[in-house]
Amino acid sequence: MATDLRATMSSSDIGRSALAIILAGGQGQRLVPLTSYIAKPAVRFAGSYRMIDFTLSNCINSGLRRIYLLTQYASSSLNRHVRKGFAPLLSDDLGEFIDLVPPQGVHVERWYAGTADAVFQNLDLLQQQRPPNVIILSGDHVYSTDYGPMLQQHQQTGAALTIACLVLPRDQAHQLGVMNVASGTKVQQFVEKPDDPPPMPGNPDMCLVNMGVYVWRTEALVEQVVANARSDAPRDFGKSIIPAMVADGEDVHAWRFTSAGTGGEDYWRDVGTLSSYWEAHLDLVSPTPEFNLYDAAWPVYTHRPVGPPSKLCSAGRPDDLHVVNSIISAGCLIRGSRVERSVLSPGVCIDRASVRESVLMDHVTVEPGARLTKAIVAEGVTIPADMVIGEDRAADTRRFVVTDDGITVVPSRIVLDEEDFIHTGGVP
Repeated sequence: MATDLRATMSSSDIGRSALAIILAGGQGQRLVPLTSYIAKPAVRFAGSYRMIDFTLSNCINSGLRRIYLLTQYASSSLNRHVRKGFAPLLSDDLGEFIDLVPPQGVHVERWYAGTADAVFQNLDLLQQQRPPNVIILSGDHVYSTDYGPMLQQHQQTGAALTIACLVLPRDQAHQLGVMNVASGTKVQQFVEKPDDPPPMPGNPDMCLVNMGVYVWRTEALVEQVVANARSDAPRDFGKSIIPAMVADGEDVHAWRFTSAGTGGEDYWRDVGTLSSYWEAHLDLVSPTPEFNLYDAAWPVYTHRPVGPPSKLCSAGRPDDLHVVNSIISAGCLIRGSRVERSVLSPGVCIDRASVRESVLMDHVTVEPGARLTKAIVAEGVTIPADMVIGEDRAADTRRFVVTDDGITVVPSRIVLDEEDFIHTGGVP
């Protein structure tokens, strides 16, 4: 009888009864200096958005309306953004909410020690809500998907845990969990961040990788995180809990990721490094990007402060303005400049300068004669007149962070001059 009931429940019914927990407390060490003063999920992405917007929009569009956002590191800007951009979309009268939850210090007096520990420290929330299923999500991945079909598969199989997965080349899988599914959907093997990722059966060049999207039967989740907290194992789903469950033959199933909306590529990016962050932006400015920000069938919600429209104008000659294959956010002013394959966040001002293959965050100013190439510039920085960044690696390395593949990162809260930079300690 229970099986028949599960089979007849729609994905929207299952979604309304589920509880979403979004892990958004990571410090983002690999994104320093972009995360020196703000939480990783609050970092700008695609000009107008922040990383957290994609996961939260997936929840809203999927009908998940009970959401806990677990925060800790430098969370004030993240809290403000979510409160203004997403809380108004939910109705208290209908039992909908998005609550921001820092470490409570009730069960243990420490910050979250890992993904499983974050859930363990907030078991009281599950006790209050008593959901049949809990969907656990990361707050710093870029993708669009409808969680409804995943929840429906989870309900139909009766799994203790369902893991969203996608296919990636083996040489891209070293920093992810890798699994294998022998037949059906049950996971037969799970290895976290392997040096030699196991290939998919019959496809030696590809891997099935963990996206960090989990649907748990609530009883199984509580049992696993409590046992983990009592052990000496790392307090982490991927490092400890999931490999042990798979090895013990428990009901762990895989759900193959598909993008939501009007179709196209099954796009998912972990933008957790400076290089992957920059590369994902360069993907967006291509004439036919893999990820569609303009899909009205699956909107990406955010908070957009009130501001003027963008303006592009010449500086006196009709041919001195050249803007191509770029994203220009609200309030940008481009005067007599060249902007190529770049992403400009709100309020950027570029005056008779050159910006190529670069990501400029809020209220960056580029003064006359400056040239930026393959750079990421954090909030509020002014690039002085005639300064050149991205053309002389040795000079850039003396002043800034430069990645192995030559991306120069200019941090916030600095004042630049022609020779060096000086930390000011101000708020960007």
